[in-house]
Amino acid sequence: MENLIFLTFPGLVGLSVVLLVLHIMLQGNLATRELGSQWNAGPRDDNKKPQGKLAGRAERALRNFQETYPAFIGLALALAIAEPHSRLGQVGAVIWFVGRLAYIPLYLFGVSYIRSFAWLVAMAGLGCMAAALLF
Repeated sequence: MENLIFLTFPGLVGLSVVLLVLHIMLQGNLATRELGSQWNAGPRDDNKKPQGKLAGRAERALRNFQETYPAFIGLALALAIAEPHSRLGQVGAVIWFVGRLAYIPLYLFGVSYIRSFAWLVAMAGLGCMAAALLF
């Protein structure tokens, strides 16, 4: 497992950026599909928001991701410096990533309780990462 670069803290930070871009592109594409490319290219001074279910869900999923992303980045970077070989920290980072990845389609398709479970899984991953730093 140590030879898999994407499972190291720097590798998981890189993958998390891909996940962030996926969220942004998904939200942008769904909003543009609803409001048009002129809205997307314009200054958006009218504060017009998409009204459709998928675009709204994608926006809320992105905001939810952005709420926990700084904690993940901070923990991953601290672990990369202080505890680069922490098994608990690495497992926590992978758990966070998998939970956040699963969260996207669960939110888009309106799967309520399993979506909340995926969020809890991601939070448990952050907890493992914090524990690896603190104990």
